[in-house]
Amino acid sequence: MKALTDAQKKLVPDLLKVMQQRYTILHIVEHFQPIGRRAIVENTNLTERHVRSEVDFLHRQGLLEVTSKGMFITEEGKLILEQLASLMGEISGLEVLERRIKETLQVENVIIVPGNSDEDHWVKQEMGKACVSYLKGIVHNGVTIAVTGGSTVAAVADVMTPLEVQNGLLFVPARGGVGEKVENQASRIAAEMANRANGDYRLLYVPDPISEMTYQTLINEPSIFEMVEIIRHADIVLHGVGDALSMAKRRKTEATVIDKLKEGNAVSEAFGYYFDETGKIVHKVRTVGLQLEDLLDINQVITIAGGKSKGQAISSYFQQGKSDLLITDRAAAEQILKGNYSSL
Repeated sequence: MKALTDAQKKLVPDLLKVMQQRYTILHIVEHFQPIGRRAIVENTNLTERHVRSEVDFLHRQGLLEVTSKGMFITEEGKLILEQLASLMGEISGLEVLERRIKETLQVENVIIVPGNSDEDHWVKQEMGKACVSYLKGIVHNGVTIAVTGGSTVAAVADVMTPLEVQNGLLFVPARGGVGEKVENQASRIAAEMANRANGDYRLLYVPDPISEMTYQTLINEPSIFEMVEIIRHADIVLHGVGDALSMAKRRKTEATVIDKLKEGNAVSEAFGYYFDETGKIVHKVRTVGLQLEDLLDINQVITIAGGKSKGQAISSYFQQGKSDLLITDRAAAEQILKGNYSSL
């Protein structure tokens, strides 16, 4: 495939350029439908005249439906997007970027989608789709999937589709509820994923974080203890990575702890652990659910995080935490490499 792509670039470079432009238009319509031409212009570097011409072509080919409400992508258009995804990734250099991130972070698998999720929500949805596609290839009967909270993991739930498992598919929250928007809490995400994937779910009704005294009381409750054991023995863990200070503020952390994080140069957070840029643990909050050491016994740990602002946080987590797959976006990947030039 690479040899063919290189030959096309040399022989008919305009062909690849046109393919990319039409692919981009289809991609934008799929995410924002119904959408008008002017909105497509605003989301591309194309002129309105060029967009009009390309839309007319895609409409004639049966890939777009043009209505009074705006444009919609057809089923054939969706199929074209799926078929061209790998080729477009190669053309845009994503495969090269994935290989470099694998080497830099020493992670077995990496999936990178175009864009910057700090700026465009649809990029999170693309990461979510990549995650769902990966899950379909590894799930089987009797699988338990533990998920953390956060907007990026929530995006996976938003695009989840049936995982075609006959029975025993169980979703659970990896930890208790963080004091944030309910739509970004692990329990809500686990329930949403289960409903969309045709699976079951169980919830963990505990706050997060909690004091040591509260933890010792809760963990001895039979129902809580049983749930924690299910979580700790999950087959797949799907989690995000947070910016340290942003997560601390969302948890309404005491000023003394925030000062500790600043003094320790904490840059990332995952599973209640705060790490500096070298992966050293700066602080740990008491939570009920998965602990960092539990990941060593998990078959598949999937890390999903993106956006230019998360580059350093992702790199920090991978210095310490276990992960079998990183799903991220181009902006975060490029930022990770910028921070690791000395090791390349």
